[in-house]
Amino acid sequence: MEQPVVLLTGPTASGKSALALELARRLELVGGAVIINADSMQVYRELHIVTARPTTADEAMVPHRLYGILPATEAWSAAAFCAQAHDVIAEAHAQGRIALVVGGTGLYLRALLEGLAPIPKISAAVREEARALMDRLGPEAFHRRLAEKDPETAAMLGTTDRQRQTRAWEVSPKPVAPLPNGSANHPRAGSRPNGARGCRDAATGPLRADRCALCGDVRGRGIG
Repeated sequence: MEQPVVLLTGPTASGKSALALELARRLELVGGAVIINADSMQVYRELHIVTARPTTADEAMVPHRLYGILPATEAWSAAAFCAQAHDVIAEAHAQGRIALVVGGTGLYLRALLEGLAPIPKISAAVREEARALMDRLGPEAFHRRLAEKDPETAAMLGTTDRQRQTRAWEVSPKPVAPLPNGSANHPRAGSRPNGARGCRDAATGPLRADRCALCGDVRGRGIG
């Protein structure tokens, strides 16, 4: 019988890591689990404290994967996450362990389940043009320019979302056509061209917590 994939998600400081650790410890009775990081910041080695990454002691208790694997100077993306997650999920299943995917980066989790919409290859010149324009105009004025170029995609993006606006500008062709499903590097619903094998029937578990308590915990990490 194929081992399941369990997705555990929730807001920052809601206790995902602690719950994942406790769940993984209990699962040792039935073959064990591997905790797989799905947080876009905990992948970086230098951000151990500020992201409240699992401790060395935590990692010694049960297997952890995709935590602290990159220097902060190296780029990471949903596509890179999916490629690595495929491998570690397969590795966990080969060992008879449950894959426990934990994190609050929603794009990563949706990409893992659904795959990513195909995005054209972007030249360095186009990337530089988009970034320079964003720096010169600022996000709100940039959003207005993007709306002239690609109104359907712009309507789906926040006026202060620099990263996704810039990405939308890069992939928007001339003449204008919207991104697949109006998505700036978002997953395409119903399509799994690179979604994780074994995640079709994944169990998901959102965490909810008191907003004031969360704010206090976040400030305690020095990031609020």
